[in-house]
Amino acid sequence: MESTKPLPPIAGRGAPTNLRPTRTGAAERVADGDWLDAAVDVDGDAPPLRTTVTVEHPKTIISRNTSPDIGFDRSINPYRGCEHGCIYCFARPTHAFHDLSPGLDFESKLFAKPDAAKLLRAELAKRNYAVAPLAIGTNTDGYQPIEREWGITRSVVEVLAETRHPLIITTKSDRVLRDIDLLADMARDNLVGVAVSVTSLDPEIARTLEPRAPHPRRRLAAIRQLIDAGVPTQVNISPIIPAITDHEIEAIMAAAAEAGAIRASYILMRLPYEVAPLFRAWLTAHYPDRADKVMHMVQDIRGGRDNDPDFFTRMKGQGVWAQLIRTRVKRAAREHRMDRKFPPIRSDLFKPPERDGQMELF
Repeated sequence: MESTKPLPPIAGRGAPTNLRPTRTGAAERVADGDWLDAAVDVDGDAPPLRTTVTVEHPKTIISRNTSPDIGFDRSINPYRGCEHGCIYCFARPTHAFHDLSPGLDFESKLFAKPDAAKLLRAELAKRNYAVAPLAIGTNTDGYQPIEREWGITRSVVEVLAETRHPLIITTKSDRVLRDIDLLADMARDNLVGVAVSVTSLDPEIARTLEPRAPHPRRRLAAIRQLIDAGVPTQVNISPIIPAITDHEIEAIMAAAAEAGAIRASYILMRLPYEVAPLFRAWLTAHYPDRADKVMHMVQDIRGGRDNDPDFFTRMKGQGVWAQLIRTRVKRAAREHRMDRKFPPIRSDLFKPPERDGQMELF
């Protein structure tokens, strides 16, 4: 496994390291002075890191959860891994189950599920299926760059629109506008809600924090277009990072309100499992002047730890910093009238798809 010493930033990538997963028992590889360790001096620089996509064929596509901290119990992830490369992404550790790194592997070795729509149709057609809002973008972004070629998210939304199934979308990409025809149609029946994540308005911060996500201004423009099309859309200031992005709370709120967002939500940064050492390496690479300060604030919010995994507190945080941020968000939301409730999403219009080529009689 690679050494844990922070490396210089890689252009266009979020993680400065490719730390191996810590839960799979893989041995760490450390340079020991052998001549092969210095192959760069013989063969030149390594080739640029390229994004690869592996086709995955799961047996089911709907993931279910019983978490009391989130407002849905089912979701779909058309992809595994995410090219946006957000250093803070809590989903990074999922790559460890493939014995891949939560670091650079997570954002460059991706998996696509081209059978997602077919699998979804089969699951929705089951006699015992009980309808409830289904979420996309909860683990990795369904509108990340590879969606342009694969179109898997679009195919899933098409099935949901056809069956009048309720949908919740979270994304930090304006690529969601490609599906505005489907979303506007669903919105007319109160079947959909969209949350667009804006972490920072500063392009320099965004470039290192989430290097392959669209420019923050493009996300704000997407909010405006979704709202103009009748799609209920909120801004998600997530995550808020102490001493890195927290000074922008009010500015993001104002910009989102100007774009027409009807509501605002936020999550304090979480650093589960291997995300913590990756984030520490990122801090050392990009903000060495305040790295200790940031982590001290994070640990104060998380009860003295890098991460609080407990239900009910993991999303909210604790202590003076968490309370201060919570107060600022609520005040700004009130000021800009973004403390309204999201329009209720209907579940009573669902029409199951054909099952085995046979229409349901009742």
